[in-house]
Amino acid sequence: MMKTKTFQVLVVLALVLSLSMGMALSASAKTIRFLTMQQAGMTPEEFDAAIAEFEKTHPDIEVEANYVSYDSLHSKLVTSISGFNPAYDVVLVDDIWFPQFAKAGWLLDVTDRITPEMKEDIYEAAWPIVTYKGRQYGLPYLLDQMYFYYNEEMLKKAGFDAPPTTWEELVEQAKVLKEKGIVEYPIVWSWGQIEALICTWVPLLYGNGGEFFTEDGKPVFNSPEGVEALTWMVDTLKSGISNPASITYGEEDVRSTFSQGKAAFAVNWIYMYNMTNDPAESNVVGKTRISLMPAFEGSGVKSATINGSMGFAVTARSKYKEEAWELVKFLVSKQIQKKYSDHITPIWKSLAQDETLRAKQPVTLPAFDAQFPYAHVRPKVPEYLEVSKIVQLAIHKALAGEKTPQQALDDAVAEINKILK
Repeated sequence: MMKTKTFQVLVVLALVLSLSMGMALSASAKTIRFLTMQQAGMTPEEFDAAIAEFEKTHPDIEVEANYVSYDSLHSKLVTSISGFNPAYDVVLVDDIWFPQFAKAGWLLDVTDRITPEMKEDIYEAAWPIVTYKGRQYGLPYLLDQMYFYYNEEMLKKAGFDAPPTTWEELVEQAKVLKEKGIVEYPIVWSWGQIEALICTWVPLLYGNGGEFFTEDGKPVFNSPEGVEALTWMVDTLKSGISNPASITYGEEDVRSTFSQGKAAFAVNWIYMYNMTNDPAESNVVGKTRISLMPAFEGSGVKSATINGSMGFAVTARSKYKEEAWELVKFLVSKQIQKKYSDHITPIWKSLAQDETLRAKQPVTLPAFDAQFPYAHVRPKVPEYLEVSKIVQLAIHKALAGEKTPQQALDDAVAEINKILK
C-alpha cells in the first residue's frame, strides 16, 4: 500500500515538474510577430513551412505569422507599427512605402548589418527597393517588374517574325494587325485611375529618356520627354490601336483581355505568364511570349520598366530586434528561396543561375535577368501616395481629352511642389 502511494506521489511530482519546465521554456521563448501578404510571392502554406524550419534551428524563438491582402497591407502597417509598442516585429513593405515609414522612424536602419556577401550577390537593382536617403531599412524579398507580352501567333499572321523593340515599331505592327482584322484593339493597358496607371507610365517615361523625380526630390516628369510619352499614349487611343476600355482597366482586366485572345500586346507583371498558359484560364495557351520592354526611338534608351518589388523590414521599436533580423535573413536566404522558388524570383544572382531553378522556370528567369537591369523605382519621397494620386488624375485627364498632355503634367507638378513645400 505504501509503495503504491509512493509511486503515485512520484508520478504527480514528475507531472508537476514536467509542466513547470514546459511553462518555463514557453515563458523564455521570444515571440516574433510577422505580417505579410497572401497574394503574391510565397503562399501562406509555404511561409508556415519555412517558419517551422526557422523555429527548429532557433528553439528560443516562436514566430506568429499574420496574412492580409495587399490592398489592406498599407493601412494595417500604418495603424500597427506607428506606436511605441508595435504589433509586429517583422513586416512586408512595398517599395513605395519605405520612404514614408523610414522618415517616420518606424523601420530599423540595417545598413551596418548588411554583409559584403549580400552587397555582392543580391541584384544591384534590388537595393533601391529598401533604400531611403542612402540607408537601408530591410532586405529585398519579392522581386517583380512589368514585362512586355505579345501573342506570337497573331504577329506571324500579320507577317511579323519578331516583336517590336521600339514603341514606334509597336504602333506600326498594331496598325497592320488592326487593318488585317486579326484583332480589333491590338494593345491593352491598365490605365484606370489607380496605381497600375503609374506602373505603366514609368516604362514609357523612362523609355523616352525622361525621369519622374530628380535625385534631390524634385518632380520633373513634365519635361519634353514626359509630354511626348503622354502624347503617345493619347494618340494610341485616338487611332484605335489601344483598347478604349484601358482607361478603366487594372492588371487583371489586362490579363483577362489578353487571355481571351483580344489583344496582341500587353504590359503586366510576371504572374500573367503562367495564367495565360493555364487552359482553365486562357484561350491563348502556348502563344504567349515575353520580350524586352520597348523604348522610344532616338531616346538613347534600350529598354525601361517599373520595379514593383517589396522587402522585409524590422520595426524600429521591436522588443526583439536581433531575433527579428535573424528571421528576415532566414526568409530571404538562398536555402529558402531555392526551396520555395515556384512563386518567387530569387534576389540572389548566383541562385538565379542555379540549373535546377532555371529548369523549373525556363522562360521567366531568363526574362527577369534580361529586363531587371532596366527597372526603375518610383519616387523615393515620403509623400508618394499623395504624389501618385495627383499624377494618376493628371494622366487620366489627358487620356480623356480634358487637358492637353502639357497642361495636365504642368498642373500636376505645380500641385506636387505645393505638397513638398
